Amino acid sequence: MNTGSDKPGEAVAMATDGAKTDGAQGERALGSRAPAFIKARRALHVSWQVGVFIVGLAVVGAGIIMLPLPGPGWVVIFGGMAIWATEFVWAQLVLRWTKRKVTEAAQRALDPKVRRRNIIITSIGLVIVIALVGFYLWKFGIVMPWKIKDQ
Repeated sequence: MNTGSDKPGEAVAMATDGAKTDGAQGERALGSRAPAFIKARRALHVSWQVGVFIVGLAVVGAGIIMLPLPGPGWVVIFGGMAIWATEFVWAQLVLRWTKRKVTEAAQRALDPKVRRRNIIITSIGLVIVIALVGFYLWKFGIVMPWKIKDQ
């Protein structure tokens, strides 16, 4: 709905859903995902953006609280970012960058050399943990650390 005019009361379209911004396939165009009747009225669109920001802020805040507490903190934080990305270009750019970095890390993790290294490091760590548990059991038996007297 690009009218070519910036007169008050008329909306200027950000980008169509079919447009590609940087040539990447499968990526949606940047801009608001609000329904057309909301974008058509400035006051309604601003109040929509404020509502989306507040809901996204509440979800991100809950995710930050979940970081030290039990719960999927990072998943909730990225969920809040996804809520913000429905309306704000900066959040869409952050999510695209994050998705690209996660995809690159997953591809690196599938590399046979990296997998072999990770298996070796995990095995060494497991041997160390088993040795420490064995030493503890040899020295103290099955006794909790806070009940150990001078032995």
